[in-house]
Amino acid sequence: MWEITSKLIASFLRFFFTHLYTTLSWAYDFVAWTTSMGQWQKWQSAATPSLQIGDLLELGSGPGHLLADLSGSVHRTVGLEPSTQMVKRAQRNLVRRGVTPMLTQGRAQALPFRSNHFSDIIATFPSEYIVDTATLTEAFRVLQPRGELVIVGLVQITGDSLADRFAAWLYRFTGQSGEPREEWKIPLQEAGFSPRFEIIEQKRARVLRVVGSKPA
Repeated sequence: MWEITSKLIASFLRFFFTHLYTTLSWAYDFVAWTTSMGQWQKWQSAATPSLQIGDLLELGSGPGHLLADLSGSVHRTVGLEPSTQMVKRAQRNLVRRGVTPMLTQGRAQALPFRSNHFSDIIATFPSEYIVDTATLTEAFRVLQPRGELVIVGLVQITGDSLADRFAAWLYRFTGQSGEPREEWKIPLQEAGFSPRFEIIEQKRARVLRVVGSKPA
């Protein structure tokens, strides 16, 4: 019975999170903040420590918070987002923070950018599209030599409060928590990347970065 219930809950959560980027985009920030106990944007920041100087692309830029945070850095940041609702929401958020929106609506499997253009590509908590062969092939194409694809998609919540323990359970249940597995490197290797795992220690969490480097 528990196995059936778990499958039903997991199916509902997948349905819910899919619509969170479209018809329910107005609730995205509230859901992200609540389910992470206020840590969502801190976790996203784990994508940035090793970024190089140059143009940067964020895949699935959502409501644009990370783009805004990066706007004062040495990068010219561009966001790619397939959802019309999210693009509009990101435009409003960026303008509100005094940032000129650099947003493109499109799919990661068919990037509308020239080859060897970006110094880095980042994706935080992406869905299954990130391991699509077409996505990785396109990412490899538009990256400069020595450029990096940085994926943040797994977090281990280490806080010991009741709220943190609940969040830890929720993220384990949805598959966004756990230990990295070596087989995750295989799609990156097949696309031409040299992959590695990095752990970013934060106050209440341990965030995994999967980094794929494009050879010189």
